[in-house]
Amino acid sequence: MQDTRILASIGRRIEESGLPLAVRLWNGASAGAPRPQVTITVRHPLALAALGRPTAGGLAKGYVEQQIDVDGPIRDVVGLGTALAGATDSASLAARRRLARWVRHTRAYDSKAVRSHYDVSDDFFGLWLDRRRVYSCAYYRRADDTLEIAQEQKLDHICRKLRLAAGERFLDIGCGWGALVMWAAERYGAQALGVTLSRNQHDYARARIRELGLEGRCEVRLLDYRDVPEERPFDKIASIGMFEHVGRDNLAAYFGKIARVLRPGGLVLNHGITHNTPGQRELGSDIGEFIGTYVFPGGELTHVSVVMEALSAQGLESWDVESLRPHYAKTLWHWVERLEANRAAVLAAVGEKLYRVWRIYMAGSALGFERGWMSVYQVLAGKPLAGGVLEVPETRDHIYAR
Repeated sequence: MQDTRILASIGRRIEESGLPLAVRLWNGASAGAPRPQVTITVRHPLALAALGRPTAGGLAKGYVEQQIDVDGPIRDVVGLGTALAGATDSASLAARRRLARWVRHTRAYDSKAVRSHYDVSDDFFGLWLDRRRVYSCAYYRRADDTLEIAQEQKLDHICRKLRLAAGERFLDIGCGWGALVMWAAERYGAQALGVTLSRNQHDYARARIRELGLEGRCEVRLLDYRDVPEERPFDKIASIGMFEHVGRDNLAAYFGKIARVLRPGGLVLNHGITHNTPGQRELGSDIGEFIGTYVFPGGELTHVSVVMEALSAQGLESWDVESLRPHYAKTLWHWVERLEANRAAVLAAVGEKLYRVWRIYMAGSALGFERGWMSVYQVLAGKPLAGGVLEVPETRDHIYAR
């Protein structure tokens, strides 16, 4: 009887909203639109109770835990699921904000968090990333750019912004599988060092460097950014998709370290995901809680204005700020398409649960970038010489000239 009442309530909500969505129970009972674009099949009574007061994160959790199944295109699944969830539970969000402040980003904690995210299976990431394994927003110059082309364009976009030159010492903080340091060494002649906390990424990158004959020109070390030696400063520094895992309360230490290892006159490019709502630390409707539990513990978003303020407090002057929000939505949809196309191989590599985690996480993130709930910014900053001089041109011509 209770199940019937909950299903009837869900059906009324769907009808009132006009969503092309249906809900079907384990016993065959159903409610919602007669010709739905998406059907949610409830496999467990607990999932039905959660649907009575749905949140986007709660729906994602039910899908990952296989308490519900979804039938329909993934774009429709995340769009209609978000619409069904409705407004953010602000009281719950406020409680989680308070909790987030107590996360201590020690070396041990950050190392464990990184390994839980990346050291899953190299085969897994290779099934849906581009051939260079660039795990960050691509850069699409043309509508028909492939993911492979767009990722190479992103690597070049970074090097051009930094005005990277032959012989310069270049540091990539959170270097992933090493694509940027290899690009910087091979295409720009830089002496490149990448650091990562992931053993899998470290081992893969070192093997690729050997295969490409780049030993002596670039290197990847298994090292916390806090432990990068400070004796010899770097000419240029990049941090791509890293700072959102540092924690807002640790930005002073993070940018302070960058300032200490950057030579006077040097440039740094910080590329990372940001929240589009000032003062908010994570996405609402339990999305932040879902990501922290299933995807990346300890991650925290902040507004781009906080990034610029934190840079400035460490003596680094922001010189160029660019939003790549549409590019990340497109990148994520490419990743989802490749993940789904390789479903059988993904299941063999990591199993059903992790397939569902990454499918719903990346599709939901793509929607978040499309809707403007979050963004991704490249902030180029410099460490001024005496008299406030920065070694940068007055225009952006050097970035776009071909």
